[in-house]
Amino acid sequence: MSKLTDVPKRILIGRALRSDRLGETLLPKRVALPVFASDPLSSVAYAPGEVLLVLSIAGLSAYHFSPWIAIAVVVLMFTVVASYRQNVHAYPSGGGDYEVATTNLGPKAGLTVASALLVDYVLTVAVSISSGIENLGSAVPFVVENKVPCAIGVIVLLTVMNLRGVRESGTLFAIPTYVFVAGVFLMIAWGAFRGVVLGDDMRAPTADFEIKPEHPGLAGFALVFLLLRAFSSGCAALTGVEAISNGVPGFRKPKSRNAATTLALMGLLAVTMFCGIIALASATDVRMAENPGKDLVHNGVPLGPDYVQNPVISQVAEAVFGSGTFLFVVLAGATALVLFLAANTAYNGFPLLGSILAQDRYLPRQLHTRGDRLAFSNGILLLAGAAGLLVWVYGADSTRLIQLYIVGVFVSFTLSQTGMVRHWNRLLATEKDQAKRRHMIRSRAINAFGAFFTGLVLVVVLLTKFTHGAWVALLGMCVFYATMTAIRRHYDRVAEEIAVPDAPSEDTVRPSRVHSVVLVSKVHRPALRALAYAKLLRSDTLEAVSVNVDAEETRALREEWERRSIDVPLKVLDSPYREVTRPVIEYVKSLRAQSPRDVVSVIIPEYVVGHWYEHFLHNQSALRLKGRLLFTPGVMVTSVPYQLESSEAAKLRARRRQNWSAPGSVRRGPAERTKDTSPRT
Repeated sequence: MSKLTDVPKRILIGRALRSDRLGETLLPKRVALPVFASDPLSSVAYAPGEVLLVLSIAGLSAYHFSPWIAIAVVVLMFTVVASYRQNVHAYPSGGGDYEVATTNLGPKAGLTVASALLVDYVLTVAVSISSGIENLGSAVPFVVENKVPCAIGVIVLLTVMNLRGVRESGTLFAIPTYVFVAGVFLMIAWGAFRGVVLGDDMRAPTADFEIKPEHPGLAGFALVFLLLRAFSSGCAALTGVEAISNGVPGFRKPKSRNAATTLALMGLLAVTMFCGIIALASATDVRMAENPGKDLVHNGVPLGPDYVQNPVISQVAEAVFGSGTFLFVVLAGATALVLFLAANTAYNGFPLLGSILAQDRYLPRQLHTRGDRLAFSNGILLLAGAAGLLVWVYGADSTRLIQLYIVGVFVSFTLSQTGMVRHWNRLLATEKDQAKRRHMIRSRAINAFGAFFTGLVLVVVLLTKFTHGAWVALLGMCVFYATMTAIRRHYDRVAEEIAVPDAPSEDTVRPSRVHSVVLVSKVHRPALRALAYAKLLRSDTLEAVSVNVDAEETRALREEWERRSIDVPLKVLDSPYREVTRPVIEYVKSLRAQSPRDVVSVIIPEYVVGHWYEHFLHNQSALRLKGRLLFTPGVMVTSVPYQLESSEAAKLRARRRQNWSAPGSVRRGPAERTKDTSPRT
């Protein structure tokens, strides 16, 4: 079975890597940027559209607020980037927001941050891939007509790529990310040149449509609430910023400096692209609506339910480059790709955070270990499963999914920056060097402003998005928090129970006697081998036990036992209801009740077969019995395997496969490079 699964595994994810090659997977800045920052870079493909969608509720007149909302998002982006640059220098170990909150605010705050980040990472995959499907659907109608299967297929593909390792997947992801960034900058530059220098009239395909407002004439508090909701939707551009602080160990040395540089570059690129697209959308008269079939009107007639609304970036590209042109197609393809690959930010952040939480005993320990390609494979698979479930439940609709978004990330932003303020306060209390104190005071001011601003945004997000789906994200955070608390409680209880006390205890005191029981059903080779093994143990008491299920078989067993003069007493347990497991369990418990300080050793002979389908024909009773005996205190269970011929044949086949080399797998010529001893000129 292992060979059957090993071959496709090696084809999909490649050959296993040795642990000492972990250093080779570290990333330079040019690769780390698309690996860790593809989410905030790609969010410019849907964040401007979310702003316009919310503003459309008040009608076309509300669109003139979009530049002011963009400025607010830019200020927030620079604040968060500046704050996280302090984080990566102060906490370069990779714990990120979780480590900062745990160290400075306590375990409960750290667990809250971890719950928020885990939810946000799952939503990052679901939102990015769903948005990518919608962007690709603007050029390929089949994709948008089959959104859910296509989205799940992309999740599977990304999962396989990430299972191949961070370095290899990062190299693959770098090209489309840089093509997307270059395409957006070219679109902004060419659009500005056409509009300012050439004076061209660029019009989006929806420029002639009218918007039927759901709530016309909004003013006062209602208008303020609408603008705050549009701002909170635009804040989707900030998701993924924290991934760099969580991924500092993945950078090449000097890790902190490279991570801080990557953060600054990411912020500058994201802000420029976001503002450029908002400006071009305003210049080309892009029209968006939450219910386009009903609220978008052309010549007084609603467009109808069959109308498919393209994203803002696609409409702007069509206005700037022209429909169907080479640059339009390239940008559309790069946008779809980079949105798919934006999920890679979560594929790097979720498994790493899961590993840290598993090490702290908040998640199953399986998430802490690396897989064959030195990636956290179990965390990757868990993330893929959760994101696929969300995509299926929400029909791969990015507009519905994005309402769940960014709540978790601003919870982590706020608690992390608050923790950093306490971090600097603690260091300032003992630091005497004036130059270092000035640096700490400046860093504290940055983090304090970041905590205030992100906390304010968190309140806005909760107020404006709660009834639109944010409650689902909060519910997910509560579920993660409760689950991780229960897991930690279990691990703590187990650790306390198995800890070795200083004083002598029952576990350190030698048992008074060992009572060995060999289970037999017939006199055959496996049974005789088990009896021979049991004699070597030199137990105080040794007996064979059989269960009387069939009277004729039991009589034949007794006769064969006496005929061979086996020098081990045979005890037969009655089973009027033809059960095998319960009589043995009750007999073992009775032995324990008679002598509580005795240890009962149950020895079970088992067949070892060579074909997977033969397992269904043997050893089911032994498996059930071992499972029950594991819960019986003072009982040791020993399996004595007997290898059948099919098992031996399987061993020979495995040995032949191990020694066989596939064509091209063996290097021809010298395997080692010879040292050059010739004198240099």
